[in-house]
Amino acid sequence: MSASALPVVEPLIESGAALLDLHGGVAHLQLNRPDAANGLDIPTLRDLHAALMHCHGDKRVRVVLLSGKGPNFCAGGDVHTFLSKGEDMPEYIRQATIHLQMAISAMVHLDAPVVAAVQGFAAGGGGLGLVCAADIVVAADNSKYLPGATRVGMAPDAGLSVTLTRLVGPRKAAEMLFLNPTLSAAEALALGLVNQLVPEAELSTAAMAYAQKLARGAPRALAATKRLLWTGIGLGIDAAMPEESRTVADLCRTQDVHEGLAAVIEKRAPNFKGR
Repeated sequence: MSASALPVVEPLIESGAALLDLHGGVAHLQLNRPDAANGLDIPTLRDLHAALMHCHGDKRVRVVLLSGKGPNFCAGGDVHTFLSKGEDMPEYIRQATIHLQMAISAMVHLDAPVVAAVQGFAAGGGGLGLVCAADIVVAADNSKYLPGATRVGMAPDAGLSVTLTRLVGPRKAAEMLFLNPTLSAAEALALGLVNQLVPEAELSTAAMAYAQKLARGAPRALAATKRLLWTGIGLGIDAAMPEESRTVADLCRTQDVHEGLAAVIEKRAPNFKGR
């Protein structure tokens, strides 16, 4: 893409712990606590959820690109904040977990695919949980992944008991959640936690290019496919196939399907409108 063809960047949320701007059809959501390794406290989780809900309501958003400012994607829960609460820590963490669950649910139920760009550490229910709830992961080749919950006497949250198992299988998920190994980027790629590795210096450009490529797809078809992938986890194949059939039939009523078929016949790139 030439410089003249680059989309205009429109700021949507310019302050707080989660920033949001729009690059054409790509909403770039950045965790904005670099000095705390983008650790998640309640204010940060509220800001993250608010940014995701903005994406839910903005019909221009075709893809969400999730990243973290600074050297780390997300180090998980903000342990310094947790410890500072003293006897109030259980209640604080209970509330933080609720806000984290809301953010993860917003990601999973978003029509737009979510691409995570990961550098440094993705740790704990926050960091690894966000990675596992994303639809596509582009990662730096020196990134690292750590579950971490049982290491501090807690249990996994952010849906990791489901999402991690879905990605790596029950035996490997049990090993990771019990023993808390720190996985290298190469190990994460081999396990299917990430889709693509790039040099860290190229991460921002590569992840945005991936997101822009997705944004040129048919929005309703991508949304329907994402929903089928997530709901299919619990349905099983016999229940999933009728749902697939219904979804395909519904999509065949859209203009995008006619455009896609015409583009194949005419040997050109399709121009999807989301209608």
